[in-house]
Amino acid sequence: MNYKIAWRNIWRNPRRTIIIMIAVVIGVWNMIFLGALMRGFEVGMINNGISTLTGNIQVHHKDYRNDPIIENSMNEPEQVEAVLEKTCPPETGWTSRIRINAVASNARHSGGITLVGIDPRREAKISFIGQAVTQGQYLAAEDTRGILVGKALVDNFKTKIGHKLVLMAPTLNGEIVSRAFRIVGIYSAEMQATEKRFVFISMASARQMLKLEKGVSEISIALPNHNNNAFLANKLQTALSPDTYEVRTWREVLPVLNAYLELSDGYILIWYVVVFIAMGFGIVNTTLMAVFERMREFGLLKALGMKPWLIIKEVLTESFLLLAIGTAVGNLLGFLSVLTLADHGIDLSALAAGAEYAGISRMLIPAIYPRDVITANLVVFVLGLLVSLYPAVKAAGFTPVEALSKT
Repeated sequence: MNYKIAWRNIWRNPRRTIIIMIAVVIGVWNMIFLGALMRGFEVGMINNGISTLTGNIQVHHKDYRNDPIIENSMNEPEQVEAVLEKTCPPETGWTSRIRINAVASNARHSGGITLVGIDPRREAKISFIGQAVTQGQYLAAEDTRGILVGKALVDNFKTKIGHKLVLMAPTLNGEIVSRAFRIVGIYSAEMQATEKRFVFISMASARQMLKLEKGVSEISIALPNHNNNAFLANKLQTALSPDTYEVRTWREVLPVLNAYLELSDGYILIWYVVVFIAMGFGIVNTTLMAVFERMREFGLLKALGMKPWLIIKEVLTESFLLLAIGTAVGNLLGFLSVLTLADHGIDLSALAAGAEYAGISRMLIPAIYPRDVITANLVVFVLGLLVSLYPAVKAAGFTPVEALSKT
């Protein structure tokens, strides 16, 4: 009976009811859709960070991160790989790399780069480079003279596939060596900074050039999801000697990205509250108008013996129905908006420079997190009922004499 009466009451003035419902719909749609866009930025930044030679977990020599020189390589990587075999889940993948700062030059230009020696077969399953070659061919394990370079570096050096590129780097003995490589492939990355920075050669070629027997700079581990990184990293650190090895998750390797992610939940919650405040004023104003228009009705009900708390319940029930309908439609529009962009996303190529500076992917794909949807709906329902409490109490406070005197 209470819901039937409330349903009839909210449609006494259809225009007012539709206006307040539209406000709720826009508010909920705004929360879900813009929240999904913000999460899409996050997912793109995480995927870019992990795939750009970071992985979910990295293993280094304990001094490598503070001083990334060739002397701080891991000289017995097979011991680490044996621990990985025993500790990691079956679907885990990993690869070893040699990474060192170097100088690249040709007849026209020279500049600093990061030389990365890779196992081509394993690297293709771990990082972006396996799918990034757009011209030429991918590295072969036996190719000791081939090199992969980024498109931006090729443009800067005014070179092309088949041309030579000379690399200079310090060896394990402290000598500076130079070696010529032939460009066999050009890759494209999400960020031009990546294309300018990294060049790739085979592991065998890097060891021969740098006079390393079997040492590696790092071992990068890729997991099927990002949820259990810290747990596995702690297990690996326990299994490996902390006096020799250091195990870090991608959150520790990418501290700026981690700081942004830690703040993003707060940003989203603040945004929800801001949207609700704008919507809440409309709810209070409309409900209060409805209450004052029905003063005689409330006065009559109290004169007939209705308790004040029953009047409060009636007004809150009307607000609940309005919020329920508006929230349902808002959720539907939010999901449809995200679904519309799920396949193609939003192309940010026109803003490539700004997006690259922030580490954002050039293609934004919205992502819905269940907790965001739950939070948005709770904010609307709980705070909506709270702001409706004031008009409800106002209605319950009318005395029969005061209310019935109004025309």
